[in-house]
Amino acid sequence: MITTINNKHNKLNVPNLRFPEFQGEWEEYKLEDITAEIGDGIHATPIYDDNGTFYFVNGNNISEYGITITESTQKVTAEEALRNNASALNSYSILLSINGTVGNVALYKNESIMLGKSACYINVSSNINRNYIFYYLMMPKCQFYFTSELTGTTIKNLSLKSIRKTKVLLPNANEQSKIARLFDAINERIATQNKIIGKLQSLIKGLEDKILDNPLWEKTYLRSFMQFFSTNSLSWEQLSYEEGEIRNLHYGLIHGFQTRGINSASLPMIKNEAIPKQYTLCQVGDVAFADASEDTGEIAKSVEFVDTIEGDTVCGLHTIHGRDVKDRTVVGFKGFAFNSRYFHNQIKRLAQGTKVFSITANNLSSCYVYLPDLETQKAIVNLLKTYEAKLLVSKRLLEHYEKQKQYLLRQMFI
Repeated sequence: MITTINNKHNKLNVPNLRFPEFQGEWEEYKLEDITAEIGDGIHATPIYDDNGTFYFVNGNNISEYGITITESTQKVTAEEALRNNASALNSYSILLSINGTVGNVALYKNESIMLGKSACYINVSSNINRNYIFYYLMMPKCQFYFTSELTGTTIKNLSLKSIRKTKVLLPNANEQSKIARLFDAINERIATQNKIIGKLQSLIKGLEDKILDNPLWEKTYLRSFMQFFSTNSLSWEQLSYEEGEIRNLHYGLIHGFQTRGINSASLPMIKNEAIPKQYTLCQVGDVAFADASEDTGEIAKSVEFVDTIEGDTVCGLHTIHGRDVKDRTVVGFKGFAFNSRYFHNQIKRLAQGTKVFSITANNLSSCYVYLPDLETQKAIVNLLKTYEAKLLVSKRLLEHYEKQKQYLLRQMFI
């Protein structure tokens, strides 16, 4: 049980929420007073070795759920790592990103790593609960302090001096431990929810790719049943979530949608003075493609209008607006088919550009999909929509856990 402290002006060093069995004020320290060592990684380029057993970790590898290793993470030998800072890390270490990406924290869990200059290690004193400090550093007030201490113009940097001067409020050891266990439980729940989401996403993508890539169905080119319409080029400054009569689908929203199908109720509106003279209204079953992306994996990502369109809606900047004018597909099928692997492989071969990749309506017209009969399409849509509904519920539950955690971080620490 957690109780709310009736402390209107919060003059005492106590949090707004507290376990009822604990009393008394918390003591204020500087982080350097409760740590054995605070340091950062090497400022030079190490000697990389593809056969190395240690990963070279920087700030962008650090997150509260652990150290993230990607395909691009470089390796070094054990000798190279130990020659530098690997030996400084121990079971009391917390990692903090301090350059470029600033403020991310992770618990060191005996991984074989060597730190670069954008990663800092904080070795907490043995008489202090390391997990308590870990969560304290996530607190919004602490993160705000880090932001206020940043230096640099293009690339922001948090100095070791500022980190050492970070103010930390400490309760007694038992209260530290109980607070840490509470956040450990929340983090475990969030991690479990992320695993559920990951499995559902893999399942949906696997089903989508396996079912829809079927050469036994009719190979149908988009030019034979799709018509494409002109779209507007309105910027975000010409849109509003508060005023307007016509809703507008911006390509940035397509990249952010969590499912293949959308309705129009969540879209921003065109400000009255920015309404274009000519436009084509979207209909249920229409598809919008994002025609540009910095990532070839996101080129021509599409969404389909699957529900009743509330009011007038148009497609906007960097979108391609398509419609099945031959009734070859059921509503919902195109959203899955146009995001399948075999369709997207065609897009990647046609995408143009270097830093930013793009696709045209003419390119899309030359691509094909495999089309079964309409009844089979309905069955496929119903199956995939069932899993997407579960995915959406799982993501909303994750958002709830994240909000709960942020609330407690604000209220349980001063």
